[in-house]
Amino acid sequence: MTNFDAYSIPDLSGKVVFITGGTAGLGKSSIAELAKHNPAHIYFSGRNSNNASRVIEEIKTKVPNAQLTFIPCDLASFTSIDEAGKLFVSKSQRLDILICNAGIMAVPADVTADGYEIQFGTNHLGHALLIKHLLPTMLKTSEAYGDARIVSLTSLGFHGALPGGICFKDLKSKQDIRVGGRWFRYFQSKLANILYASEIARRCPSISVAAVHPGVIKTDLVNNLGLADRALIAVTTIGTVLTPEQGVQNQLWAATVDKKDLQSGAYYEPVGRLGKPSKYSQDKHLASELWDWTQKQLEGHNLFTHTLRSLLLDNAR
Repeated sequence: MTNFDAYSIPDLSGKVVFITGGTAGLGKSSIAELAKHNPAHIYFSGRNSNNASRVIEEIKTKVPNAQLTFIPCDLASFTSIDEAGKLFVSKSQRLDILICNAGIMAVPADVTADGYEIQFGTNHLGHALLIKHLLPTMLKTSEAYGDARIVSLTSLGFHGALPGGICFKDLKSKQDIRVGGRWFRYFQSKLANILYASEIARRCPSISVAAVHPGVIKTDLVNNLGLADRALIAVTTIGTVLTPEQGVQNQLWAATVDKKDLQSGAYYEPVGRLGKPSKYSQDKHLASELWDWTQKQLEGHNLFTHTLRSLLLDNAR
């Protein structure tokens, strides 16, 4: 385990940060800690502008000079994500750190605005589209300053993915036919977070990428579950549930640790410790299949004239 706390974060002068799900929980805690280290600007997304205003007000009472901008974004809607991407690139030509923090857990069967299973569509596909929009800026940042970082939050639950890992054939449905389905759908989405991080790292070596498990955190992800699910988590995690202030350490470490100390594409458990893989999380064929499937779903959602494929080919040359 790495000896790390928020005091270990280096000076972030000049750096631009984007955090999804920044209006509460780990996202809010990430903003609060990073703001203390002089970043040029922190952008954060979410669905509730009133909560965003409260976050900005609260952080500015402690860091009056903090530059904070809220980007409205619903990760369950491609239209909303496209608008968020357009807004960001209109405001900033630099992006050093992207923390894909937002997510949902074990929610009832449903679909996104575009018809995808709600947890996979939000936790994986929504972030994948946002990354697609922000990646050109990150590549330019890495070329100019020597580093750009993507941190994707996952969960130990990826170990619970069903045989095959990801059921591609019916992702454009509620996938509500299995016993315990809401949890298996969550596990599937968290496996996708790890696989996609590894593929970005492989296809885009100039950007450092990490998938991180924060620990079991007492946030709205847990608080909004039903009584039976909360009881299950309480019984199985006695003595290990963390506050957001404690649980944020792993993503802060991955976002700010020296580039040479981060293995790009790897999965980390708290804090800064290489995590135990599963059969599917290290399946390179599955990772490549997920990448191809994802790009197919995101066709037509382009903020720039070039495609993501051409951009990555140019970067690899």
